[in-house]
Amino acid sequence: MKVLSFSSICLQASFLILSITSVEVHAQENKVSRPKNIILMIGDGMGLAHIHAAHLAKNEILHMEQLQEIGMMTTHSYDNGVTDSGAGGTAIATGNKTRNGMIGMTADSLPTQSMLEIFAAIGKTTGIVVSCAVTHATPASFIAKNINRNNFEEIALDFLNAPVDVVIGGGINHFSARKDKRNLEAELLDKGYGVFRNFQETGLSKYFILTDTVHPPSMVQSRGDYLSQATILALKTLSKNDNGFFLMIEGSQIDWAGHDNDSAYLIQEMIDFDNVVGEVLRFAQEDKNTLVIVTADHETGGLTLFGSYKSRSKFIRLKFTSDDHTAVMVPVMAFGPGSEQFKGFFDNTDLFRKVISVSDN
Repeated sequence: MKVLSFSSICLQASFLILSITSVEVHAQENKVSRPKNIILMIGDGMGLAHIHAAHLAKNEILHMEQLQEIGMMTTHSYDNGVTDSGAGGTAIATGNKTRNGMIGMTADSLPTQSMLEIFAAIGKTTGIVVSCAVTHATPASFIAKNINRNNFEEIALDFLNAPVDVVIGGGINHFSARKDKRNLEAELLDKGYGVFRNFQETGLSKYFILTDTVHPPSMVQSRGDYLSQATILALKTLSKNDNGFFLMIEGSQIDWAGHDNDSAYLIQEMIDFDNVVGEVLRFAQEDKNTLVIVTADHETGGLTLFGSYKSRSKFIRLKFTSDDHTAVMVPVMAFGPGSEQFKGFFDNTDLFRKVISVSDN
């Protein structure tokens, strides 16, 4: 039988204590790294060149550029190397590749659960804030199940039974000026929602604010701080839940500026979206239990920034190489508990899995 000295026993005991302490510390770190709240921000059509163009135009560091956990994400759809917003939104929202034009469904046309629905099922409040119609492709990907992203009135019907608490955007016509003559706003009232046309302190925990017949105006058309106001109001409402919340915010019209190859439109939409990122970061920094993810569903416009290295001029010009979506990777930037999981290269379907895996469900 081996006899251990007193010093050897003490040394082994010390190692045991250190091991136990290490496990406890690791457990605490794991606990801290699981956020109660998740805010997913999607700059529709936003690529790296869009971000740097906004930086140059603003002549200062953007809020999103202050996020230190950075990854890159592929965006192809099930049937195409270049995704549309329906398939791109669905991949992020559900973790499933689908065909271009479809939302909330697999490529085999089977309905699939979104992260919004998953979080609602475990008691979190949920919300959607966008600068387009709420029935448009990206927000619809978190709510609806439809073979065609353009079936706006069918998509509006899905909002009636979706587990969403706060919805802010345009799209009145799809709810109350319908071909089937149904008034979905009245039906929402019957389901306990408030329905409003303007931003206001409702005192309610569930409401729709539908501000425009279809889409809100662009920044060029003086939309103002619409998206910031909507975000602040949604955060105030959703954060009252002790179980936490999930909020998806979309800077919708960055994509439209890319399609139009309109630099002025693009810059204004990018700066507006970044201002909303600033509002969200202020909330997250104070809350300390909120994960913020800023990304895109795809790049639009094939934007490049160019000048001449032979010249001493600091002037940089924007040039679009396409009026459509492209296949280039898009950035993923994260802040808060669990943000370290969003570094590196991964697919848009992996974003869904990462969000679900780091949450406190």
